[in-house]
Amino acid sequence: MKVVINRCYGGFGISHEAIMRYAELKGMTLIVEEKDSAFNKYDYYLGEKSDDNYWWDHMIEDRSDPALIQVVEELGEKANGWAAELVIVDVPDGVKWHISEYDGIEHVAEDHRTWS
Repeated sequence: MKVVINRCYGGFGISHEAIMRYAELKGMTLIVEEKDSAFNKYDYYLGEKSDDNYWWDHMIEDRSDPALIQVVEELGEKANGWAAELVIVDVPDGVKWHISEYDGIEHVAEDHRTWS
């Protein structure tokens, strides 16, 4: 199984170009509003512009989403959002996994049992 993670300080994020390609692959209708900001130049809304329909790349919860994998494979470094260095890692089939993160740097870890 392929999984997208971030390998640098800052955190997961995809570029404007990647967001637009992801939306196209997912059949999402995004309204894009340009902003005057050094870090985030666009706001995205699903279907119509309202606070209830605000969308951003951190809403991508499934990092093994085939559309996300395709975007990162197609765009390479151009898929990286601000302060992101995205890579695809292969996780063996059948392994239960989760993404662990420290200060934005992520790795895939195998699930295991814990008690407290």
